[in-house]
Amino acid sequence: MNPRLQTPPDLIARVEPLTLTRAVRGPFDYKLRPEQADVAVGSLLRVPFNGRRTLGVVLELANESELALERLAEPEAVVPPGVPPDLVALAGWIANEYCSTPARALGLVLPPGTAAGVKRKQVLVAELTDAGAEALDSGARLTERQRIVLEALRQDGPAVAASLGTETLRRLEVRGLVTLNRRDHARRPRSVSIGRTLDAAPLLTDEQAVALEHVLAALRTEGANQRFLLHGVTGSGKTEVYLRAVEAALAAGRGAIVLVPEIALTPQTVGRFQARFGDVVAVLHSGLGQGERHDEWLRLRSGEARVCVGPRSAVFAPLADIGLIVVDEEHDASYKHEGDPRYDARTVAIRRAHMHGAVVLAGSATPRPESAVTLTRLRLRDRIDGRSLPPVEVLDMRGTHRPLHPTTRMALADVRSAGGKAIVLLNRRGWSNFLTCRGCGHVWMCPNCEVALVLHRAAGQLACHHCGHRRRAPSRCEECGSVAVARHGAGTESVEEDLREAFGAELPVFRLDADAAAGKDRLARTLAAFEASPAGVLVGTQMVAKGHDFAGVSLGVVLDADQTLKFPDFRAEERTFALVTQLAGRVGRGIDSGPPARVLVQTLAPAAESLAFAARHDSDGFLEQELARRRALGYPPYGSLIRIVCAAAEAEQALATATRLHGLIAPAGESVLGPAPLFRLRGRSRSQLVIKCQDRRATVRAVGSAVDVCAADAVRRGVSVSVDVDPQ
Repeated sequence: MNPRLQTPPDLIARVEPLTLTRAVRGPFDYKLRPEQADVAVGSLLRVPFNGRRTLGVVLELANESELALERLAEPEAVVPPGVPPDLVALAGWIANEYCSTPARALGLVLPPGTAAGVKRKQVLVAELTDAGAEALDSGARLTERQRIVLEALRQDGPAVAASLGTETLRRLEVRGLVTLNRRDHARRPRSVSIGRTLDAAPLLTDEQAVALEHVLAALRTEGANQRFLLHGVTGSGKTEVYLRAVEAALAAGRGAIVLVPEIALTPQTVGRFQARFGDVVAVLHSGLGQGERHDEWLRLRSGEARVCVGPRSAVFAPLADIGLIVVDEEHDASYKHEGDPRYDARTVAIRRAHMHGAVVLAGSATPRPESAVTLTRLRLRDRIDGRSLPPVEVLDMRGTHRPLHPTTRMALADVRSAGGKAIVLLNRRGWSNFLTCRGCGHVWMCPNCEVALVLHRAAGQLACHHCGHRRRAPSRCEECGSVAVARHGAGTESVEEDLREAFGAELPVFRLDADAAAGKDRLARTLAAFEASPAGVLVGTQMVAKGHDFAGVSLGVVLDADQTLKFPDFRAEERTFALVTQLAGRVGRGIDSGPPARVLVQTLAPAAESLAFAARHDSDGFLEQELARRRALGYPPYGSLIRIVCAAAEAEQALATATRLHGLIAPAGESVLGPAPLFRLRGRSRSQLVIKCQDRRATVRAVGSAVDVCAADAVRRGVSVSVDVDPQ
């Protein structure tokens, strides 16, 4: 007898339960009830699994199972709205590409708020009846308040009852003058105007027109699947090319995704696209409330919105027919996701575009070497206003102990005198890097991580920037009792205070970092306040260098510019060059008077080649040198890297798992470095492997198989294994 049990068509759903463990993965078969006949690929089900209830995503439907039909459990409920089938397929690709699990990858594409049970909001809506209109015209007996409410409904149409007074409306409803009904109410993100927006499209420069024509030709070619790199100096009008390309995609009846590297850039970009395209633009990012994200997701899913703007997670916007994906500031490392799966939104964008036959348009003034080699390059060499890029002066800080060089202080004083604006970048938040006791040498360390705690003076706390541990800032040493507590280094908080003391109220100081921007809309409000202020200094971390378009900024300052060069990372030169070049690009826009625009770069390594290239605004020269170095060393784009980190309560357990993985992967023929210890993080010891390979696809498969082999044993030993393909 055939062990497979034949059942009516499509009565079995193969479901991937959304669990986090690597040791258990589906899909698992569930028997659908007749009333669940509309379940399809992507449907979200609440299912019994392993003695509890969990959510699962339907991967496929079948009419047979390895198990007898009566042994199959039934889903308890269908949880709308589910996941579009193309995103289910994309999640499967991500799981394989980044050595993760299908369940974790599916977690990326779920509707926002799914786990919390967020649903559409309903409100009571009042609408004027014919009798209500007659009552107004006939002079029927009405109180003054009732007459005002009815007039408002006649003038403005249906309105949310709470805005007019529910009690008054209830009395009018009894008389048949209004109707009250519950309706879905979309929670829309509050718009904040930042930077310059133009409702009408400006004339294109010759370079913009040539670049745009290449993109439009690709959009007109069905299934072209072309990928472009718009390499343009800052201020060269890349955004206008994006806008025209999106306009063409919409005209062809297709949708578009516009990715930005930071939430900080989202309000400015959304403002520009909404000014041009109106309500068809939706926004998705983690800074919104769950209800807002949920409703924006639904607008995209239904087709009410056809353009999505947001940081990396917006690559999963549920658009049905994508014609264009824009990746702005494509060089930025924040496109790499830190959690498992550690996907790169730039790579995912290319994959998603391939699935839809869409065009990818990545843009940057400082493109990654990988993009310069693999994408078709379009050039914008000049700023649209005809102005040259500001001169960059490198200031030698050797032998100087104050945060600001004398030249920097004088330049800021000139900005104050002229009533202008400046941006000061220090890629380190807090007040001081660490504290020591001058008496006994004690350093205040994080109890969970092998790192020093950073002083945040405004909060009166020491904080770990890795695990979030906080404690009260000490007034004396707990080891020896000394009150001689020394502060070392400077962060954005101390620079902000230094500037306030030096320049007073005549030059307002605005701070933008992860601390100052915490909380809904605070980041956007800070940027809007700096934009609206006639004069001021914006102090912050790398957030301040990313794509902002502020008029009237005549001075840019980079403090501790060589900080990124100190990291043991083959991308250190690239990041240093990009940071300085990007900040320089914020300077000199829309300046018609006052001191000439300039950029000052403070460094302990004035001879660093990356700084020299940045000072000359020579991105071509930098790319040429960087690609030659990477070719010689076999680094991306001429090879691939994969990093595996094993973490456990005890160092021996982490090392044992890493050693076993080394033994499983090394026979594949690739170079496996390690195991090597890493500093303790969040209370767990860590050991890492780094694989350097030429055959990326084969090595990813080998690593995935090795991790799967070790998964059950690792879970039993309390070891977590994380794989990072293309680590940043």
